[in-house]
Amino acid sequence: MRRKLIVVSNRGPVSFSRNERGELTAKRGGGGLVTALRGLVALHEVTWIASAISDEDHALAGEVLEETARDGSPFRLRLVAHDAQAYDWFYNVVSNPMLWFIQHHLWELAYTPAIDRGFHTAWDDGYVPVNAGFAAAVLEELEREPDAAVFFHDYHLYRAPRMVREQAPDATLMHFVHIPWPQPDAWQVLPERMRVAMHDGLLANDVIGFHTDRWRRNFLHSVQEILGEDASAQTITAAISVDPAEFDELAQSDAVLAAEREIVARRPEKLLLRVDRTDPSKNIVRGFRAFELYLAAHPEMRRRVGMVALLDPSRQHIPQYAEYLGALQREARRVNDRFQQEGWTPIDLQIEDDFPQSVAAYKQFDVLLVNAIFDGMNLVAKEAPLVNERDGVVVLSENAGAHAELGEWVLTVNPFDVEAQAEAIHRALEMDGTERRRRIDAIRAHVRAHDINAWVDAQLAALDGLAATTPR
Repeated sequence: MRRKLIVVSNRGPVSFSRNERGELTAKRGGGGLVTALRGLVALHEVTWIASAISDEDHALAGEVLEETARDGSPFRLRLVAHDAQAYDWFYNVVSNPMLWFIQHHLWELAYTPAIDRGFHTAWDDGYVPVNAGFAAAVLEELEREPDAAVFFHDYHLYRAPRMVREQAPDATLMHFVHIPWPQPDAWQVLPERMRVAMHDGLLANDVIGFHTDRWRRNFLHSVQEILGEDASAQTITAAISVDPAEFDELAQSDAVLAAEREIVARRPEKLLLRVDRTDPSKNIVRGFRAFELYLAAHPEMRRRVGMVALLDPSRQHIPQYAEYLGALQREARRVNDRFQQEGWTPIDLQIEDDFPQSVAAYKQFDVLLVNAIFDGMNLVAKEAPLVNERDGVVVLSENAGAHAELGEWVLTVNPFDVEAQAEAIHRALEMDGTERRRRIDAIRAHVRAHDINAWVDAQLAALDGLAATTPR
């Protein structure tokens, strides 16, 4: 059945700008969340509420825009304009890095963070007001469509559900957390009033979703420890995935085929690949060190194997992210200075947003290294095997959400153990063809059977369960 849904996320599916002729243009979002929710847009009546980011977004804020998804499906878009200073505090101080770093275990607690008056201001005058702005937009949409279900997304919006619930006690509210949920002690970094407010805000939802049972259990434990009660909301596990048909099509697109020809022309005999954002949680520096240990232990493989690191620059206006980019660049240079020979550079580091090139590299890897410190899911581990043509082996961190599904068919590594990662690279490169094929075929079969539509269906099944048990 078609449902009326209000999707709420910080980033929206469309951003607006003007071209060189001064004409208004819309750029379709291509991120994981936008892709994941495409099925909702195609099958249901969706109003999407998101932050106004660009100048043109702000000019259009307050209007209800009639937009279409890539497949032509219509949806309504409502952009919320926030005060510039409030949004800066909301996004660049509280959401990133504070909440992101807590939930990915990235703080060096002997040194950081320091909760000063500036952070309290960022919470009170940034995170809370921006969440209130989202809540106000949701409440206006609920006045128009009282029967619509509200679907909040991620760590930017932990307070908004409670704000909506207070004004609309009978509303149907869902929230999906796309990043890891740590155990209770991790939240002690935050002052009590803040950690209580976030957990309380989430519990205003009827349903809260997580990618893995591990993150869901941690949330339930956190609620007990921080609020002193059991969770009142229903919690579900629903592993996000990808659209296999989309990757089948992408793999044969002109842009990908052109990029693939370039990779094939210069590739070494064996190709070790990583595709990431330049985010500290992705553990890129340790991955470079693991490759260094591998080359030191196996001099016979020098010139025969190379690492291609395709990294999308992430949040460079935030100091911690800019510093990490510098650290990984220095590490790649150090490894290259140690081992490079004429005509061979061990690490080919490319920092740019080039998705066709990433898909082309997916087709060509012999080993895929995904060694994240912590990851809510990590879709690279699902995307790359779908199109790979060399029976590539996936080396996967035990702390990536994808490991809960794919662990049987990958080489599992501890993200902090660089020696073990070096050994896993060696094992993957030496694995016989039959075993390589068995593993990647199993990953492909799992991802095709548990695709993005399955994730969407799990969310809607939770809504059906609410409708069956709760009179509205």
